[in-house]
Amino acid sequence: MLLDFDDRVRASINLEAVFGALPTLADLVVEARTILAQLDSDVTLTLRAPGGLGARYTFGPKGIRYGGGASGPSLFFTSAGHLNAVVDGASQPIPVTGPRGFRFLTKVFTPLTELLSEYLQPDESRLSDPHFRETSTLLMLEVVAGALSVVANHDESGRFSAAHMPDGRIDMQIGEDRTYRFAVADSVMRRATVTSSAPTAVLRFADLDVAGDVLSGRENSLSCVSDGRISMSGLIPLIDNLNRILDRVGAYLGDHDQ
Repeated sequence: MLLDFDDRVRASINLEAVFGALPTLADLVVEARTILAQLDSDVTLTLRAPGGLGARYTFGPKGIRYGGGASGPSLFFTSAGHLNAVVDGASQPIPVTGPRGFRFLTKVFTPLTELLSEYLQPDESRLSDPHFRETSTLLMLEVVAGALSVVANHDESGRFSAAHMPDGRIDMQIGEDRTYRFAVADSVMRRATVTSSAPTAVLRFADLDVAGDVLSGRENSLSCVSDGRISMSGLIPLIDNLNRILDRVGAYLGDHDQ
């Protein structure tokens, strides 16, 4: 595995996967919905950095969705590195907005991102609360699912792994209740809708706790494979290379000093 990190890849992960967990935060956490209830209409936030990096999210009293559709403020970043520093809390973005936009940024967006951070980087003591632990794990899984395609398609190490993946559908299953599906075609991976069609390969975690412990680094994946808490089936090259990309995603998500 390469030891270097690409600022642009990490910026894309932040834009598409970390901020991409905000809709799930609004679905799962009452406090997030309370923050959104301050809004009387939809507000679209535009996030933009040089070189085509950008994303738009629309916030409304009933939830958050990816994409535009309303007016709202913009946050500009001078570079991918600047964007990453802002997400790390080490810098500030450049807002372009009026008074209403500033109120949205200070009263809605910033509290939501702080709340998301509490779940994605939890205090260990809070993980003893089963509800908090479950919510934290579900949000982490949403981030990982969003980051997988970014790394597979844009990171040098990720592209190498994706180039060795045959075309097919691979499911990441969490117990009996939750599945994340990815489609691979011509060495490009994307998140796909789960349908009744059979996957080509399956990486299965016994339950949400196992997935959370492995993805957070609290548990070793090899020991989980050995005792059956993680199982694999189907086309092995798909699973083998997905695991390599997962490792790379973990390295990006755990890297805050690059």
